[in-house]
Amino acid sequence: MDRKLFVQALVKFFLGVVLVGILIFLPAGTMNFFNGQLLMALLFIPMFMAGIILMIVNPDLLRKRLDARESEDEQKTVVAMSGLIFISAFVLAGLNYRFGWFIMPRWTVYAGAAVFLISYVLYAEVLRENTYLSRTIEVQQDQKVIDTGMYGIVRHPMYAVTILLFLSIPVILGSPISFLIMLLYIPVIAKRIRNEEEVLKDGLQGYDEYMSKVRYRVIPFIW
Repeated sequence: MDRKLFVQALVKFFLGVVLVGILIFLPAGTMNFFNGQLLMALLFIPMFMAGIILMIVNPDLLRKRLDARESEDEQKTVVAMSGLIFISAFVLAGLNYRFGWFIMPRWTVYAGAAVFLISYVLYAEVLRENTYLSRTIEVQQDQKVIDTGMYGIVRHPMYAVTILLFLSIPVILGSPISFLIMLLYIPVIAKRIRNEEEVLKDGLQGYDEYMSKVRYRVIPFIW
């Protein structure tokens, strides 16, 4: 086992737990916020398990997923905008609970949790299908076009899954205000996709043909 990678992954994991916990529970004014507790469990327990599995079976992919340093200015802007959206959504969800502005019924919370878990499974399948995935936009050495599985349906199944994941988060938190904020993620990710496809067309052999073969980017027959 790569000890340095293990420590890096563990530090980032616990920093994520602390940061998200602060953003949710501090505005809520209490740790006794069921929706927040549920989200933390759904978000970080599978993440921890997935990290352990990747550490054992594919440490290179884990290393790429931990590297979030974008080289392109446009993508740095996208990352900053995404971060602002998430911070706003979490903080507003906590405030929504504290002041009881618009509380969603419990059944919608559980429905959101179901969508989140299904999306997590699909996320794992995308990672299994495409071992070239990283958190930055780049063309890697010896990279090939993946056109099987979910990549045979849409060109960016990872983004399709993350949209489901991220839109289910404010539902789990029971905050319609946060849901409206999170909708802003869609135009942000559309900007990222446009830039990513330009990079892939220029640097990845066969990507033009793949785009002709698989017409839709994220949603079949729509987008």
